[in-house]
Amino acid sequence: MNEFQRLRDTLSQSVLEDSFVKLTLSKPVRKSDNLPNVYVRQIKIKEEAFFQFTYRHTTNDQTKNFKIEEAVLEIEELLLEKFRAATLFTLSEDLLIFISKKKKISYRNTAPSFKNKLPDTHDKPKEKRVALADYLRYLNITDKNNNIIPKMADKYRQINKYLEIIEGLLTSVNTNKELQIVDMGSGKGYLTFALYDYLVNTKKYKVTITGIELRENLVVYCNDIAEKCGFTDLNFVAQRIQEYDNDKIDILIALHACDTATDDAIYKGLAAKSELIICAPCCHKQVRQQVKGVEQESPLLKYGIFKERQFEMVTDTIRALILEKNNYNTKVFEFISNEHTRKNVMLIGSKSTKKRDTEAIDAKIESLKELYHIDTHYLETLL
Repeated sequence: MNEFQRLRDTLSQSVLEDSFVKLTLSKPVRKSDNLPNVYVRQIKIKEEAFFQFTYRHTTNDQTKNFKIEEAVLEIEELLLEKFRAATLFTLSEDLLIFISKKKKISYRNTAPSFKNKLPDTHDKPKEKRVALADYLRYLNITDKNNNIIPKMADKYRQINKYLEIIEGLLTSVNTNKELQIVDMGSGKGYLTFALYDYLVNTKKYKVTITGIELRENLVVYCNDIAEKCGFTDLNFVAQRIQEYDNDKIDILIALHACDTATDDAIYKGLAAKSELIICAPCCHKQVRQQVKGVEQESPLLKYGIFKERQFEMVTDTIRALILEKNNYNTKVFEFISNEHTRKNVMLIGSKSTKKRDTEAIDAKIESLKELYHIDTHYLETLL
């Protein structure tokens, strides 16, 4: 189709100029294809250039290598049959391609997202960190033949992503000693079991993990699975986060602990001087209820849905600033695709020896509170 000429020209030019970074295809036409994305990058095999296509299926990744002429044809066919959008990333610009339901093709140029090219080594498909162990079967993620149950494929992908994140974060932790890890609000234990299996059986670290969960039935359920799997240093306790008393926590985890339970967990990590604090905050009610009925000047807060999201960001920003005030390096990023949940922000604090300007941080916190008419943040009251 002639409509693809601009894509062909830009792709060819980027190859000639050695400015091609990557190409992604998204917005699948049919979810039933179980192919959410395809990623394309340049590689070299025996000093010969190829385009490597990674077909990101729901339960596995597949890769194929093409020469440039074949790659262009494959991209066009995928856009006509399976996807409604693509982005071609180059060092000079990003080219966005959109396909309408009537197969009409449109383009938009934006500033480049990348300053450097990706490595051109021939990599294996993305590593799966989750071994197909017995706990997955007990948690109904796999069947008796160790196959991923289709409806649990998203959960399996989430677990792999979680372990990938943890692996990167452990670079700031002393793993040569026995690590005490506490998972506050462990729920049914999907991520807790996966973390234990990965750290103990794959990485061979000496680790003790305690899951804190208020619901007694889930604690009994998880302890039973831990016993069946021989996970001797993994146990679950039925207790409120506020009541958990342990000043020896090397890594504190709190994923989707509701509302101020996230703050209770952060406080426990701060009190124990944990090397790493990992949170995925949820249900940000405390600040929103505090300012209910208060007229806000910002036009962003005129509409309810924007107000909710804005106060989520304010709540988590103050949490991050409080962590920084207590000598933690902080970062906030997306945990999993917001296609599955909007509660997908992960807040990380890693212990640092660098001294902070606490007065400047206090000023930032007070400025935020004054701007949004907030009297106090719950985590401040705990400290």
